[in-house]
Order: sequence, then C-alpha cells, then structure tokens
Amino acid sequence: MIALVDCNNFYASCERVFNPSLDGKPIVVLSNNDGCVIARSQEAKDKGVEMGEVAFQRMDFYAANSIHVFSSNYTLYGDLSRRVMETLASVIPEIEIYSIDEAFLDLTGYAQFNDLATLASTMRERVYQNIGIPVSVGIAPTKALAKIANRLCKKLKRKNGFIILDNQEKIDAALKMVAIGDVWGIGRRYAKLLNGYHVTTAYEFTKLNDDFVKKHLSVVGLRLLHELRGKPCLDMEFSASAKKNICTSRSFGSQTDSYLEIREAVANHAAMCAEKLRRQKSCAAVVSVFIETNRFDTRQVYVGRSKSINLPVASNDTTELTHYALKALDLIYKAGIRYKKAGVIVLDFVPQENVQANLFDVENRERKKQLMQTVDKLNRWAGKGMVKLAVQGTGSFNVKAQNEPKEHRSWQLRRERLSPRYSTCWEELLTVRI
Repeated sequence: MIALVDCNNFYASCERVFNPSLDGKPIVVLSNNDGCVIARSQEAKDKGVEMGEVAFQRMDFYAANSIHVFSSNYTLYGDLSRRVMETLASVIPEIEIYSIDEAFLDLTGYAQFNDLATLASTMRERVYQNIGIPVSVGIAPTKALAKIANRLCKKLKRKNGFIILDNQEKIDAALKMVAIGDVWGIGRRYAKLLNGYHVTTAYEFTKLNDDFVKKHLSVVGLRLLHELRGKPCLDMEFSASAKKNICTSRSFGSQTDSYLEIREAVANHAAMCAEKLRRQKSCAAVVSVFIETNRFDTRQVYVGRSKSINLPVASNDTTELTHYALKALDLIYKAGIRYKKAGVIVLDFVPQENVQANLFDVENRERKKQLMQTVDKLNRWAGKGMVKLAVQGTGSFNVKAQNEPKEHRSWQLRRERLSPRYSTCWEELLTVRI
C-alpha cells in the first residue's frame, strides 16, 4: 500500500500557523509581484474567489468580504514544507517528496498490521502537533489510486482526514466519483479526447482496451491505466534526482530601462543558479541569459532576446557564472527599452567531481572551490545573501516590503502584503507577550 499525504490549502495554512486569528477566515495568496491568486483557503473558495484571478481587479471585493490577502512568502512556505516532510519521515522513513506540499510514503511492512487507519491518524496528528499544518491522507495499492483517495478525501470533507482504498469494491466506488479530467496525468487535451469516446469517469477509463489507450495516450497513459486497475507501474523515488537545468528568473516590480538595475538583477539570478548548482554538486557548461518586455503593454512593441555562452570549463563558481551572464547581457541589451523580466538559465550539467579540464585554463579552481564553500557556510550561518558580489547590489531579494531600504530597486519583487518570515529570520521572530 502507498499513502499520499497532501497539506490542505498549504500556503493559506502556513499563514495561519503563526497567526491563529486567521483560523476560519478567508485567505488568498498572490503570485510574484502580487499579480494573481495562486492559493485560496476553503473559506475564500466558498466566497467565490477563483484561482488565477487578477488581484488588483478584485481588491474591492476582497475588502467587502473581509478576505485576508497575502503576498507569496516562499521563505516561510519552504521552511514549513521541510518540517512537514521531516515529521512524515519520522513516522514512515520511505518517503518520496513529490512537491512542496505532497509526499508519497511506501507502507510496505506496515500494511501487514491491518491498522492503516491508525497509521493515517498518527501521521495527521503528528504533523498538526509539530507544525500546525492540517493534512489529508489517501491510501491505496498504487500511486494513482492514492491520488484518487486523497482527492476524494478533500472533496467529501472527511472529518477523519483520510480515505483507504483497500479492496476492489472501494476502488470501483471511488473511481466512479472522479471525472476523467480530474485524474492525475490526464490533461485537458486527453480529457477532451476521452470524452469524445464517452469516457467521463476514471472508472470508465479502466474499462478501455490496452491497445486503444497506448495508441491515443502513449505508454504513459497505459501505465496510468494499469495503476488505476491496481497494478503498480510507478516506482517510488526516495532520493531527489539532480536537475538537468536550472532557471532563475523573475518579473520586475516595475518596468525599467536602467542598464545598471537590469545588470544587478541578472547578477543576482546568476548567483542563485550557482548556489543551486553547488547544492546538488553539479557544474554547468553553458550559461544563457534572457530579457523581455511586458508582452501585455500595448504602448511598446514586445521585445524578447536571449544569448547563450559556452564556458571554457564547466563551473558552479558564482564569480565565473556571473561574469559570463553579464557578458551575455551586454550582447542583448538595448538602451531605451523598458524591460519587465530577466532570467538566467544554466544547463549541460556534469558532476562537479568529473569536470573536464581545459589545457588553456589559468584559473586556480581549487582556491575558488574553497572560497565558494566559505561563502556558502557564512550565508548559512549569517543569513541568505549576507555575503555576495558587489555587482549584486546592496538590496535583498527577501527584504520585507513594509521596511524596504532606500537602495531597493525597481527590478525587485513587489510584495506589499508580505507576512513575516517567522521561522527563518531573527528580526521577524514572533513576539509573545505574557
């Protein structure tokens, strides 16, 4: 048996952990630059808030309905996610972290005790006790069926917080309640195709011929078919695989034509890519930079340009990646254009212990490696971004919007409704009066 544990309305629940006065109140969380709604509490859904709606067009509605609006606090969400996963792993060590708020757990060895209900309750209670995040649990013989069980648990608002599909009768009943378009792995295009063949539920999908599914949905769809029939086809992935490319990009808080500000943004993106590379012990052989204007701004023609540079030696050194990223920026930047977004992509990875040397390389790479290790150690100790290159500027990606320093740049995110980083920043720890 496999369990899928999914945090309920995760971003909204994170905002409630340190602010219990929000319990039972409608909450929405906005995307970067406070653009659109990316998360809603159940109370906000009940009031008619739609996923993806443009926030500034609905502010009057939010105020009239006492809806609490927050900017995305990814620092807080990421830290609470880590704590949730560590708590789950303390109950079931065989865990696959699927997303920031979801994890699969392999219950092999636990199902024999025939007390999966107690196990599900234990996971829910421990996560809530340790972190304060409510979760739903779906348990079934395969990953796809565990997804079905978890979805139904939320849809049916089960008070015990879990659903267990441990026999064919329960599985069939669950599959009949789920629309084909809501099945994990069935996108809008496949749902439309299947509806054309009068397949509207997950149960009807399981009755299709294998050859038909393979022909129209490829071998991936065939695996899903077998999973829904109760035959495991998707292996558990207990260790996160290294990424094959890394992209760091953000829309600017406001459009800018300042070369220095765009240069600063690109330098920060390159530094983040380098840090992520070192974290997964990889080096990149190619650095690519892109800049673009606001495609929705009718006052100017859309401009999007990019440039890739091959490094002489694959690297994860911040100084080196930043150097080549800025070199690429100089080749694509044009003055007089108001840009809205910039980003850096690093690709063509090799393990850092297997980097191919260059006969003409004059860099002292061992010394650079030691320098980066020291920088990472200092930033872990003193706080992210405390030690950085001068070209990255003196501002911060993570500064609170309500207390931004004078050196804040227009390229930095607009986050006017940002909650404190309660669990990762000393200056923003929760104050308790007794």
